[in-house]
Amino acid sequence: MSNANIVGVSIPRKEAYDKVTGAAKYVDDTNSPGMLTAKILTSRYAHAIIKSIDISEAKKAQGVKAVIAGDYFPVLCGALIEDRPPIARDKVRYYGEPVAVVVANSEMEAMKALELIKVDYEPLPVVSSIYEALKADAPLVHEKLNEYRLAVNDVFPEANTNVSDRIQIRKGDVEKAWEESEIRVEAKFSIPQSDHIAMETRNVRAQIMPDGKVIIETSSQSPFFVKTLLSRYYDIPEGNVVIKVPLVGGGFGGKSPIQLELIAYLASRAANGKLVKLANTREEDIKTSPCKIGLEASLKLGATRDGVIKVLEASYMLDGGAYSDIGPRMAKAIAVDCSGPYNIENIWCDSICVYTNHTYVTSFRGFGHLEYTFCMERMIDKLATALRMDPLELRIKNAIQPNQYTPTQVKTTLSNVGNLSECLKKLKELSNWDEGQVIKNDDGLIKAKGMGCFWKTSDSPTDAGSGALITFNSDGSVNLNCGAVEIGPASKTTLAQILAEKLKMDVNRINVMMTVDTQVSPEHWKTVASMTTYMGGNAVLRAAEDLISQLKIVASTALKYPPDDFDVANERVFLKQDPDTYLAFKDLVKGYKEPQGLAVQGQILGRGNFIMSNLTNLNEETGKGKAGPAWTVGAQAVEIEYDPKMFTYRLLKAITVVDAGKVINPKTSRGLIMGGINMGFGVATREAFTYDEEGRLQSTTLRNYKVMRYGENPEYIVDFVETPQADAPFGARGFAEHGIIAIPGAFANAISRATDYEFDKLPITPEEIWKAKTGGKYDTL
Repeated sequence: MSNANIVGVSIPRKEAYDKVTGAAKYVDDTNSPGMLTAKILTSRYAHAIIKSIDISEAKKAQGVKAVIAGDYFPVLCGALIEDRPPIARDKVRYYGEPVAVVVANSEMEAMKALELIKVDYEPLPVVSSIYEALKADAPLVHEKLNEYRLAVNDVFPEANTNVSDRIQIRKGDVEKAWEESEIRVEAKFSIPQSDHIAMETRNVRAQIMPDGKVIIETSSQSPFFVKTLLSRYYDIPEGNVVIKVPLVGGGFGGKSPIQLELIAYLASRAANGKLVKLANTREEDIKTSPCKIGLEASLKLGATRDGVIKVLEASYMLDGGAYSDIGPRMAKAIAVDCSGPYNIENIWCDSICVYTNHTYVTSFRGFGHLEYTFCMERMIDKLATALRMDPLELRIKNAIQPNQYTPTQVKTTLSNVGNLSECLKKLKELSNWDEGQVIKNDDGLIKAKGMGCFWKTSDSPTDAGSGALITFNSDGSVNLNCGAVEIGPASKTTLAQILAEKLKMDVNRINVMMTVDTQVSPEHWKTVASMTTYMGGNAVLRAAEDLISQLKIVASTALKYPPDDFDVANERVFLKQDPDTYLAFKDLVKGYKEPQGLAVQGQILGRGNFIMSNLTNLNEETGKGKAGPAWTVGAQAVEIEYDPKMFTYRLLKAITVVDAGKVINPKTSRGLIMGGINMGFGVATREAFTYDEEGRLQSTTLRNYKVMRYGENPEYIVDFVETPQADAPFGARGFAEHGIIAIPGAFANAISRATDYEFDKLPITPEEIWKAKTGGKYDTL
């Protein structure tokens, strides 16, 4: 029986019609009768003791239902180290930290009441940078670091310091490798903190029902994580916690932690369980909720004269801000993949996460890989210059291949690491690399090209898992329920395509439950790490296999042939040797009824689950271990036009080639990569947090925190290589994050070539170029 392939075909997203017509509903789109509004009072100091909080006048204000501070059901929370109170208690550690919450009938009344709260602070010395945090006499952001409960067993905060975790990689013989190195390059790098700037700011609705059930509707990437932690922190039976997530208007990792959900729960509790909405303004989203890591790094590379990289020494220091959240895991992710997608047999790498009095950090697209890749790709270009070698040819020469070993000593195969060399060859063609890296035009403008490579594995928990449930409708159409959140990359559509391909049926006959409801949706670890297709897709395939097995058994009972004689396609269960002998799905989905009325089997429910296998923690001394199932590799190039008189530039082209294993939906895949590239340009060219000398964040609005405008985008060229990953659905690799990773490095390489100046600090703005080229002296000409 013939059936059109579904995998590899561009189909419309399942939620597209609702989104383009405005019918799609997000958490903040609904105002229920009687709903209260909560607003947060935040700290105006980066580091201070809270001597007293007077909320008495605020409680008397018009429309106010409750006012709470940090002493209201206090807990300490944290994904790794439980070091953060949902509302500050005794001390504030960053500018913008919540110190009190007002619950009122309206937002206006809540805002007025905030002004009546009196907080008496005693300022403390501010830890304003990574280097200050690491000084021997540095003020401690957390004086009782050694007393905090650890939520996991593989994080190691260092007592009486500002270090929340340290990961080290020791591979090969570094001393011998330096002796064998004929060329050495070294440099220091700096990247500031910045923001996710998701279109939808973080927001949540909380209500406590009369029977004690807690219902949270939230724009979260991690509903099951929220459920588990809320239950644990406040001693609520987990079955009484229901987390609902509709569509999410962008997350990029920023909506993976738990923050506003805890505050909204406390606000509802203080208001006798009433429904309470808590929604960040843009300014609050930037200054109060967690941001992207900052980084200071120093790297050394050693190589032979013919370009074989022998040794890497690297020190990465992450600005984790005031609380740990997931920062130590990003330090781990940097260490795990610190070589980039290159075969380097000798590695010494330290990666540490540091407390400062800056906004605390959480996951950001790329999960630390953007930051270290910027450093590594700048180093590869510096090495190419020292060797007088083409940067692309140097990368091809050292590209990771099968039967080599990663920094954590995992053996590579074509399945688990893909084909970077093929990506580079395709990039060379698409970017017209042989045209030259620097071309001076007759009008004085300079056209320049830069490139970079990337790889990334998941760094997920060793037991991360996913589940899927498939049910039938009476007409034979299918319903798919999975706990993955639709945050923008069309993952639910991808899962529907995987299911349609397995069942050999029309994907339009598959209905996908877009909302995640922890009471009815099978659990999915988190919608992060570019793992939804891999984890959720495998769970869907197993659920489909369960479904097919049941269909064959029912057909066997009805038609009196062994189950193995049947196959499934086009909503039919048919005999392989005689496809005209079949039963339609609609006649089997609720069991089979024989002519005399006898019913057999019952309704068919397909269920599947998936859990990571063969992952391990890292050895504390050497870093040896397996942190993810496989890597996705790729290469990127950037072409710019530079004006040496005005110190300005224009983005002309951005070319990306990814080894996707198997492209499930080409159009959405290209869009996903393009979105990542755009974010990469934001980090590379303008986005940055700036703090004053007292640690107060200055870039808190879109007036002074600049993002890419539509007209500034370059031409995007995206292509794929397909080297299947053996244990992935139809060989498909994850690549939702990967479009961002090498863009800052590729851009920095291009602008460094164009200006003949080494730019090792982000962002690279026209002002920074002017300062570098003129020394910051004003020239009227």
